[in-house]
Amino acid sequence: MKLWSRLVRALSTAEAGTSLALVRIGVALAVLYAFLTVWLSPVMPVILLDAANGGYRPQAGGSWWTDHLGGVTPALVHALFALGVGSAAALLLGVASRLAALLSQQAFLALFWINPGAGGSYDTLIVNALWLLVLAESDATLSLRCRAQTGAWSSARPVSAWPRWLLTLQLVVMYTSTGWQKLSVHWVPGGDLHALYYILQQPTWQRADMAWLAPAAPLLQASTLGVWLFEVGSPLLLWVLWARATPARGGAWRRLNARVDLRLAYAAVGLGMHIVIHAAMEVGPFSLISVALYPALFRPDDWPSWGRALLRRPTPAAPIPPAGASPPPG
Repeated sequence: MKLWSRLVRALSTAEAGTSLALVRIGVALAVLYAFLTVWLSPVMPVILLDAANGGYRPQAGGSWWTDHLGGVTPALVHALFALGVGSAAALLLGVASRLAALLSQQAFLALFWINPGAGGSYDTLIVNALWLLVLAESDATLSLRCRAQTGAWSSARPVSAWPRWLLTLQLVVMYTSTGWQKLSVHWVPGGDLHALYYILQQPTWQRADMAWLAPAAPLLQASTLGVWLFEVGSPLLLWVLWARATPARGGAWRRLNARVDLRLAYAAVGLGMHIVIHAAMEVGPFSLISVALYPALFRPDDWPSWGRALLRRPTPAAPIPPAGASPPPG
């Protein structure tokens, strides 16, 4: 019963909805990118329709959605894209966000199962993120809902904190599993560390010819090792978050976290990594949906404190009165 009571207390923790709202906005933008880049592409019929409608397969696949709606037809595929884009836009604006996340997720799944081979691992990450937003009250602030209810775009009304914790756990699981899937001689310490160089020479991944990177092989080896260590070391982030949440328990690790915000260092490294990945490689919305989860690393009260620190200006020094002048009153 004691353990159960502690669990109930933990799940009853509430906080402002700023971090969840920022995740909602980031995920919605990533989902819109994922839908629109496929829907507007000339290869969309090729990968999602059957041979009779311009596809490369004799018969398109499907899911329970498509089976119950008469099978995969051009009209249904376009309707699913329209549903996905419309619901993602509603999620972005903060209108019925839980329903919008659910509809966008189901449209995404329906399109994915038409041809799973045309997608990537980021599809699972998008679907998981949308489901976590179904569980979260992510439109309590920075949303049209907030504007309609309060007359302002932001609100400090408390929401449940546990969905933010799950989003953080999702990020850690994603990076950790990705790192452990790279147990090859080209990634791990002691190997040749040429994984990034090889990847950037593959036409499947590269955005442009990168043969010019050959002289930078040592730098790419260091980057390969850094990426792998960042990913497999991601569980340490949970220790960082625990230390920051329990400063009263003391200890050297908590004192370090009080002096240095290791969350910011982690986010900065991850953001830099994803900027380079997105600029150099064709990886779909992977970087966008990954970075969209980063706001979950931070407590809602971190954002206003950082804003005040950025806007703070040094107080101008009072002028020195001339010799013999009377001091100011008070």
